[in-house]
Amino acid sequence: MVRYRRSRVPDGTFFFTVNLRDRRGDALVRHVDLLREAWRAAKVRVPHDIVAAVVLPDHMHAVIAMRDGAGDYSRLWQGIKSGFTRRVCPLGRSPWQARFWEHCIRDGDDLQAHVDYVHVNPLKHGLVARVSDWPHSTFHRYVAKGWLPPDWAGTLGRSGAHGKR
Repeated sequence: MVRYRRSRVPDGTFFFTVNLRDRRGDALVRHVDLLREAWRAAKVRVPHDIVAAVVLPDHMHAVIAMRDGAGDYSRLWQGIKSGFTRRVCPLGRSPWQARFWEHCIRDGDDLQAHVDYVHVNPLKHGLVARVSDWPHSTFHRYVAKGWLPPDWAGTLGRSGAHGKR
C-alpha cells in the first residue's frame, strides 16, 4: 500500500481538488443537495470553514480553513465522500477517485490566487459565459458581502479569452 505524505498544519488553510472517477459524469451537480448534506454532516465531525468552493459536474475545488486543531482534512474528505456515496449510490460503489489533491496555503497572495482560481473555474471549463452564471459557487457569497463585483472576471468570448463586458 502506498503511503502518501500529507502536510499536517493544525488549523491550516488548504486548497483541494476532488474528482469523480468518471470524469464525464455530472453526479456532483445533479445531486448537489446531497453533496451539501454530506458536507454538513462531515463538518460536525471535522470542524472547518469554507473559504471558497465550486462544485462542477465531475470535480470540485475548495479552499478550506481547518478548525479541528489537527489539520485532519483527510478525515474531512473521507466523511464528505462516504456521506455522498451513501446518499447517491445504494450499492455503495464509490463514484470518487480514491485520492484528492491538496496544497497548503502559504500566505495572503497564495490564498487570493487559489480563491480566484476556485471562482473562475466554471468559466475556465466553458460551462458558463460569466462567473456569476454558475450557481454552485461561493462566488455568490462574495458578491453578497461586497467582496467581489457581480461582473468579476468579465466574460468568456468566442475566442475563449477572458475579457471585460
